[in-house]
Amino acid sequence: MTHILTYENNKNSMKAGTTKLIYKDPNFTWVSINNPTEKEIAYLRKNYKFHRLDLEDCLSEIQRPKIDDYDKYLFLVLHIPIKSRGRMKQISNAEINVFVGQNFLITLHENNSTIKKAIEKCKKNRKIKEEYMSNGPGYLLYMIIDDLFESGFPLIDDLDKQLNELEHDVFDSEQSHDHLKDILMLKKDIINFRRIIMPERAIIAQLEHKNKKFLPEKLDIYFDDIVDKIEKMWNSLENLQELAVSLQETNESIISHNTNNIIKILTIFSVVMLPLTFITGFYGMNVNSLPLADHPSSTIFIGGLSAFVVLVMLLYFKYRHWI
Repeated sequence: MTHILTYENNKNSMKAGTTKLIYKDPNFTWVSINNPTEKEIAYLRKNYKFHRLDLEDCLSEIQRPKIDDYDKYLFLVLHIPIKSRGRMKQISNAEINVFVGQNFLITLHENNSTIKKAIEKCKKNRKIKEEYMSNGPGYLLYMIIDDLFESGFPLIDDLDKQLNELEHDVFDSEQSHDHLKDILMLKKDIINFRRIIMPERAIIAQLEHKNKKFLPEKLDIYFDDIVDKIEKMWNSLENLQELAVSLQETNESIISHNTNNIIKILTIFSVVMLPLTFITGFYGMNVNSLPLADHPSSTIFIGGLSAFVVLVMLLYFKYRHWI
């Protein structure tokens, strides 16, 4: 059997950066289109006669995850969590469109790193190429989807690492910074991750029962394995979400506690200063015959009286366990 693995970058039909991978043997073709445009859609329309609505979905922004069953092919829209390339590096959504039939598999994506890595591995390693492509389009579909969801586990590990670092910072007794913004950003990533993979469980589960012309029965166990992986991801995200909520509540409690301590100290200062203000104000009046006003040691007396009042109040606060 002859296998052909080539890259085509036709400047007349594709915009810069768009790559079409073609894999062929006598019974099987794989076409992977990166950054599809109208010209690539016209190529598919001419050579494969796909439904007009499916081709339109390939160019639209973000479609809902789905699987459409036709007589001659299946059309899948999958959503995969990825880390965005922006400065914030948050979890975002990547859409993968897939057409699979008896003798072809077509994938359309926007610079998806997992698919590009799979292509590079197949290009460089003959054994890996045989593993991916020797069992027909159905098995290749499984391998690609498995790689796509497998790429989500490092993202979960990264979220878990962020959570552990935040937990350490929140409970660090030497710091009293408010970590609310960091915690909320982490919760946003977890929520986005959950929102992306939640509908994928049903989509992959449906593949076990779809047209057996394209997906042989022997693949049921393989797609069931992907469903198990998605369930593990979901359970891990649930645990992370619970920990993030608890961490947010702990952070708010610590900040509230520190604020109360500050207010308590300021209140003690205010209460201590109140009698001192009264004493200094009393002897600051322009009135004759104030007690001990003419005494040579009046300043020492007033200072000692003030110190005595402060000492008595502090001892009283200590007795009441206010300080």
